[in-house]
Amino acid sequence: MTRPQEPSESVRETAAAETPSAAGTPQDERTVTFLRLGVGLIGILLPIALPLGNWLFAELRGQSTSGFWPPSMSGSYYTSTRNLFVGGLCALGVFLICYRFDRRDDRWSSAAGFFALGVALCPTAPNSATTFQATIGALHLVFAALLLLLLAMFCLHSFRNQSHAQPGWVDRAYLAAGVLILALLALAVLAGVTGIGKSWPIRPLYLCEWFCTWAFGAAWMGAAIELAAANGRFTGPSALLPRQSAASH
Repeated sequence: MTRPQEPSESVRETAAAETPSAAGTPQDERTVTFLRLGVGLIGILLPIALPLGNWLFAELRGQSTSGFWPPSMSGSYYTSTRNLFVGGLCALGVFLICYRFDRRDDRWSSAAGFFALGVALCPTAPNSATTFQATIGALHLVFAALLLLLLAMFCLHSFRNQSHAQPGWVDRAYLAAGVLILALLALAVLAGVTGIGKSWPIRPLYLCEWFCTWAFGAAWMGAAIELAAANGRFTGPSALLPRQSAASH
């Protein structure tokens, strides 16, 4: 009787790489969920923490609390909460760069993380800016716009998973978040260019940035909760997590 031919070593390695590890999947799902949650929490908390932090610092120092609300979130760089603003964006950048889901999302999240770091490290231009400061400020605006565009793409495409029975209201919620980010980004540009509401206690520019970050924060937190709920607190493989080979990471 002819003995069956053993598969080659390369064939066995390929098959092993394409077969998801039952032991490794839950850890991957935890990582994806926690990174989504981290991105979401930064988006929810940062717009509130910046003005409240300025008010608290002024109170603790016995200074006037008038004008504690910055003209924009980026304007926090020139207030008492500069470190909070820069640190939050750096954390956001690290979370996004570490995020791994599928090949398309990996590219988007890595680029978004780079843009978040660019926003943090290239401050917006101050009043009476020098040529160098104005150039850095222009880079800041470009990085911020690209960051929000990519975060909107996650809401419009990545989180709206058509490969499983996602409830219709969840799909519509992600769609609404993505559209809201784009609409508020356009309004923020308009408010920044026209300077409307400069005399208001809370400027329209800050309001646009505030609700824009809340939109992506809510979407990322929702995606984290959806993934956690889909697999029963990580007790089994989730339909929301794509099966990837090690090479796709």
